[in-house]
Amino acid sequence: MDFSLNEDQLAYQQAARQFALNELKPHAAEWDRQGHFPVDVIKRTGELGFLGLYTNPDFGGLGLPRLDSAIVFEELAWGDTSVAAYISIHNMVSWMIGEFGSADVCERFLPKMMTGEWLSSYCLTEPNAGSDAASLTTKAVKHGEGEDSYYLLNGEKAFISGAGATDVLVVMARTGGPGPKGVSAIVVDAHSEGISFGKDEIKMGWKAQPTRSIHFKDVKVPAANLLGEEGHGFRFAMKGLNGGRINIGICAVGTAQAALETASNYVQERRQFGQPIGELQSVQFKLADMLTQTIAARQMLYLAANKVDKGDAQATAYCAMAKRISTDLSFEVANQALQLHGGYGYLNEYPLERHVRDLRVHQILEGTNEIMRVIVSKAMAQDDALLSLR
Repeated sequence: MDFSLNEDQLAYQQAARQFALNELKPHAAEWDRQGHFPVDVIKRTGELGFLGLYTNPDFGGLGLPRLDSAIVFEELAWGDTSVAAYISIHNMVSWMIGEFGSADVCERFLPKMMTGEWLSSYCLTEPNAGSDAASLTTKAVKHGEGEDSYYLLNGEKAFISGAGATDVLVVMARTGGPGPKGVSAIVVDAHSEGISFGKDEIKMGWKAQPTRSIHFKDVKVPAANLLGEEGHGFRFAMKGLNGGRINIGICAVGTAQAALETASNYVQERRQFGQPIGELQSVQFKLADMLTQTIAARQMLYLAANKVDKGDAQATAYCAMAKRISTDLSFEVANQALQLHGGYGYLNEYPLERHVRDLRVHQILEGTNEIMRVIVSKAMAQDDALLSLR
């Protein structure tokens, strides 16, 4: 089994690292303080293909495997967690359109999404439908037949990344009866009449991207914008979440890597009791644990990405395991990096407190880590082969 990266993967990694070093890392602290969503910088990632990493190449995407895409997201998150996480969400939306949309829908939306002219948001969560996504109540009622048919969309979505600053929405809405089989996925122009946005939420972290609720009141959407068929939306959402869990996990690892590097440099400079604190065995052991945790998280995500790329029947369980352990371990690494800085780590002047704030939400997003345990435990009960870890 070869764990080394191939030439293409190394090239994407290097390109992402250079972009993060030059365009993200120098500005991350200021964007965080100002709550600035750097749309111009995000659009420049489109020039590198990073807004359609695993999107259908027939419409401008790169069509990369999930493993290769994860390598890019990690490097971007090393530069700025919040911006990288938004880019991963945009990628999930563009992938969903390219995977399940008609040729007409793909041609209308994807080329501009690939360049960043149009940015996107993913609309699944509702005020009363978080982990229980199948209970969502936003409704889409079809009117008419043929080319002139349309849906009237009514309801509310909550905690939507990029909302108010994006142009394209993929909305999960109920077109049928209760439960997951009544849910459909629809592409919506974010500037449509009848759409309004809530306040930009004041968050603990992820301050470099807006988070708002979206309200739909009699929003008219062409029926042709439906992804797949009616009733397929929940299945599409769950497929999207496999990749989304890899993305959010690897963004956490990129942040943990940045925190680890910062702490490793700091302990060689900080002197106490006549010597650098990095010469203390207790500090050395802590750094050793942090490195081990970062590598373990990264490799688990690579394994899960490989399962998705191969269409493995156990991919969902592996993505859940990888998301849970990577976000927990990455948060611990950042928290310990802050601890090694002592009181300085608590200051906004240093990046550690931002890393800790940004990473906390990764244990909630794309299904809480408690839900990840539910998924894994159910998979264990249904598939004895999962226990073999092969």
